[in-house]
Amino acid sequence: TGRGVICAVIDSGIDYFHEDFCYENGESRILFLADQVTGEVYSREQINEALKSGSREAARAIVPSQDASGHGTAVAGILAGNGRESGGRYRGVAWESELIVVRLGAPDPEGFPRTTQLMRGLDFAVRTALELGKPLAVNLSFGNTYGSHDGNGLLERYLDSVAQMGQTVIAVGTGNEGGAGGHGRFLLQEGEWAEAELAVAAYETGFGLQIWKSYEDSIRISIRNPAGSITETLSRERGAYRLSMGRTELLIYYGEPGPFNMAQEIYIDFVPRGDYVESGNWSVFFQAEAVSDGRVDLWLPSAAVLNRSTRILRPEPETTLTIPSTAQRVISVGAYDDSTKAYAPFSGRGDTRHYQIQKPDLAAPGVGIIAPRRGGGYEPVTGTSFAAPFVTGAAALLMEWGIVRGNDPYLYGDKIKAYLRKGAEQIPAELEYPNPRLGYGVLCVEKSLPEGWRDLS
Repeated sequence: TGRGVICAVIDSGIDYFHEDFCYENGESRILFLADQVTGEVYSREQINEALKSGSREAARAIVPSQDASGHGTAVAGILAGNGRESGGRYRGVAWESELIVVRLGAPDPEGFPRTTQLMRGLDFAVRTALELGKPLAVNLSFGNTYGSHDGNGLLERYLDSVAQMGQTVIAVGTGNEGGAGGHGRFLLQEGEWAEAELAVAAYETGFGLQIWKSYEDSIRISIRNPAGSITETLSRERGAYRLSMGRTELLIYYGEPGPFNMAQEIYIDFVPRGDYVESGNWSVFFQAEAVSDGRVDLWLPSAAVLNRSTRILRPEPETTLTIPSTAQRVISVGAYDDSTKAYAPFSGRGDTRHYQIQKPDLAAPGVGIIAPRRGGGYEPVTGTSFAAPFVTGAAALLMEWGIVRGNDPYLYGDKIKAYLRKGAEQIPAELEYPNPRLGYGVLCVEKSLPEGWRDLS
């Protein structure tokens, strides 16, 4: 049931007034609600006072934290809701665990999307659990496409280090980019050339294109717009500069290796000179001069921020998992449809870009999941965001069995991941395991316990 384990949800917040997050006596199951928008940390006592007010409107006057999108409420309910509002019908996985909730702040327009907020939120959850002396299962149903996808970014390395602090497990959804057409890949030999075609829909207000390659490789890059104009070879001088192509301006940044990553990024920002980027088919040409690796990867932003028809025309669905599910020591969770027993085609796929670390680790149900709705009641939700809390909750159950009940005081971290991988069921729709779609299979908590210990009661 998750009793004795803390589950942390780092997301869009929570409707703390929803009955699924309260005990039978009406008190909150939330230990702390850290709201990065209001800048306050609300204790259980403060939340209890708000709950006694009698309505959501009156409660917000006392604890002015809310979940604007409902995403975090749904995630928290699948992970740890007790189903109280439904009479126990829609109960979450670790339904007796206590909760720490972090409401993420707004993305920093000058930095990586929510990276610092995510790091601060994770730090708060882990340090609080350490102070309380309780095992912690952290859910991150958040990701973006920006980065080299090899597990070497700042956020991924931070998660890897935090995952080794205390009795901690971190589960991350692999995102919904599997079928979005946002990733392209080429493997070039010396003297070869390749073309990546981008379909840009009408009314696209701007977007960025990432190109990642080995810093040691010498590759010429040029761009053609829908009118047929072609740039000269892009300058390889480090830093940013601008090129005008018809009604669109290209802001080009030639990067260099960083302290955490040896790969090189070329970032191209498509900026409209009027209201919209010139629509039609754009092409990016690559010609290999001298290569030792030859691999080139391209990523568009997440499909959620683009028009549906903006995509790479010959996409590569592999390595479409979002960051930070690329981190090595987290449990990366894909989605499958448990009604058809098949991979959900939107689910982000592995492996990582360079080091071929097996991702995802496993998959969980992610299609049509009934979850608590902000404002009360329930609604169906779909996505890897809602598959991840099944695995986070499963980790909490295993830690309860091992740590809280004394069966295995070292059941956390990589050991939990190994148990879940080994216990994952192989569905007939996939011929080989592990694979980039479902990893080692689909979640099965019972089979994840060691032989001879298959009774959680």
